Amino acid sequence: MNQLLTPKEVAERLKISLSTAYRLCKRGLPHIHKTFGIRIREEDLDKWFDLDKSIHLLTKNILQNALTNPPPIVIDNAEGGEKVARKKTRHNYGYGSVYVRKTKKGIQRYYIEYYDKDRNRIQKLVRNATNWNEALEALKDAVYKVHSQELEVRTQKQKIRFKAFSQIYLKDYSMIQKRAWERSDKVYLNASLIPYFGRYEIRRITPHLIEQFIRMRLEKGVQKSSINRDLSCLSKMFSKAIDWGYLNENPLARIKRFSEKDNMRERVLSEEEEERLVQHSSEHLKPIIITASNTGMRLGEILRLKWSQIDLNTRRIRVENTKSGKNRLIEINQNLYDVLRLKNGQSPYVFPNPDTGKPLTTVKRAFKSACRRAGIEGLRFHDMRHTFGTRLIQSGVDIETVRDLMGHHSISVTQRYLHTNEKRRRDAVESLSRKGEKGTFCYTDCYTGTKDGKEKKEEKPLNVLFSLN
Repeated sequence: MNQLLTPKEVAERLKISLSTAYRLCKRGLPHIHKTFGIRIREEDLDKWFDLDKSIHLLTKNILQNALTNPPPIVIDNAEGGEKVARKKTRHNYGYGSVYVRKTKKGIQRYYIEYYDKDRNRIQKLVRNATNWNEALEALKDAVYKVHSQELEVRTQKQKIRFKAFSQIYLKDYSMIQKRAWERSDKVYLNASLIPYFGRYEIRRITPHLIEQFIRMRLEKGVQKSSINRDLSCLSKMFSKAIDWGYLNENPLARIKRFSEKDNMRERVLSEEEEERLVQHSSEHLKPIIITASNTGMRLGEILRLKWSQIDLNTRRIRVENTKSGKNRLIEINQNLYDVLRLKNGQSPYVFPNPDTGKPLTTVKRAFKSACRRAGIEGLRFHDMRHTFGTRLIQSGVDIETVRDLMGHHSISVTQRYLHTNEKRRRDAVESLSRKGEKGTFCYTDCYTGTKDGKEKKEEKPLNVLFSLN
């Protein structure tokens, strides 16, 4: 009885890896599927190995000796005459053919013919070929590509797992290029990405696997905006993996992100709310809130602000280390000037920690307490920046100036501050309803009948048509 071999026994016999043994089964090695796994007959293995070896040797010899074999000359034995040599229009080389055809204008065009890995005949015109040798080179290149695909001879990228690559990404890119990498990429990786993808090789992460990750996060109640942040970090990692030679393509290229238009918060403080917020703030928080509402600076920019960036003589602040990477200048108005000139300038920082002298790292607790005491709900510190931009637009400041003051890289970002307030929307609607004076109603055409075969039309006011009270 013919012996059945396991893939492991095949690997030991051929002195190859176990994964290569499985790959041979995919390439055509005869095998059978049992309930307990794949089995290969010993007789089939010997026959297949001998055949595969013969194909290798035959192809190699043909490719090496193709140019050394002169094309055959055909002798035509014409009846009643001498032997005449006729020029052949097709040369066969075993692995393919080269032939020539003439166009209507008598121009010779060279073609090649060969078979692909599925045994389909391929015929191609070699456009740049001017002689047989050039056409033969094109044939050899085409056959070599087919041969490489059939035998899976391709460059293998370096194998690395997602967890190991994430550390390379943090060290060689994120820590260098991103100032807030600890609050962004590091958090996304440790909280969700590494626990899910960490055990996979990055080459094995497919779009389907990423879709499963998205579904899992949604089932846990994670907001879509948070999932978008995870996907952005993941996409950047795969882009760097391509640059560094670990991947060929980004599996996130075809993954659609969630829309966040409905999540955009546009909270604008009224002047009365701002006054109450300042009154109920702690002493160290008051100047920070006034600075935010009068400059539109981000919280991090305010807390890192140094006296060397402020010129009280020219009343100007130079904002450095910004999110966009570009410095910007902001004018100091009278409200902010009165606050800054009373500040103690002993520390290099404008808003230092009174205990350490170093800049404050956060005011989240103090700001939350101030909002609670002032009776203001749903307010973030970043809304102070939004209030600043909105007030500038409402005051008639042109959008280019607003963009420069807020440091936006694109004017499309500034356009979100062009929204109108409730009072303006109400006034716009009320302008269509002009009640109170005779003759001020909107008129409409009204057809009342026909006269002499023609329709008679007259205008009637809306109060006549609809009995407005």
